[in-house]
Amino acid sequence: MEKTETLSTSISWKCKHTWRRASVNTLWCLLGCSIGDFGTIYFFQITQNPWSFSVLSIMILAIINGLITSIMLETFILSRQMDLKNAFKTAIGMSLVSMISMEVAMNTVDVLLTGGAMLTWWAMPIMLIAGFITPLPYNYFRLKKYGKACH
Repeated sequence: MEKTETLSTSISWKCKHTWRRASVNTLWCLLGCSIGDFGTIYFFQITQNPWSFSVLSIMILAIINGLITSIMLETFILSRQMDLKNAFKTAIGMSLVSMISMEVAMNTVDVLLTGGAMLTWWAMPIMLIAGFITPLPYNYFRLKKYGKACH
């Protein structure tokens, strides 16, 4: 019987401290993403889509705005620990995969639950939960393997 050796690059998924840290990082990212995302969807909802954009166009714009607001928030947070240029580079380099997966999850849930780009009191918490859970394992992995966090 052959023994399977564990690779030195494997990580433990059982570290409570890392899960807590990854959760805090993910919550900051979620706050930044949801500001731009919800703001965009809300704008089109209250103005009744003045340019007749398709649902997909609104969702793409919401994702872009969510990424922008998240990068802005993370750059601000990091600028308290490092210079602005490095804070910006870190916010983009460390969090982009996390932010994109978060945004796609939130907008997919929105469309599946409401049939469009709509904010409703009952769909928003589900969107936020999906946006939190989706990037969390990636954030844990990055933190555990590389010791790198974006906050």
